[in-house]
Amino acid sequence: MDRQNVNSSIIRSIGYDANNSTLEIEFNSGPVWQYFDFPESLWLEFEASESKGHFFRLKIKNQYSESRVG
Repeated sequence: MDRQNVNSSIIRSIGYDANNSTLEIEFNSGPVWQYFDFPESLWLEFEASESKGHFFRLKIKNQYSESRVG
């Protein structure tokens, strides 16, 4: 999945696959995680958010099925 680099203290890059409703996040600490059944509307909010880490903690973490992929 293509990801875009972001300026965040905890997140290095983010990407979204609209066909599969899958969010992918690469963390600064190294791991890459995928989040499933992630709504495109929330992806657009996440992509536009000023603080990716804050958004992740409030609206993504522990809210969606996830899998470590790297």
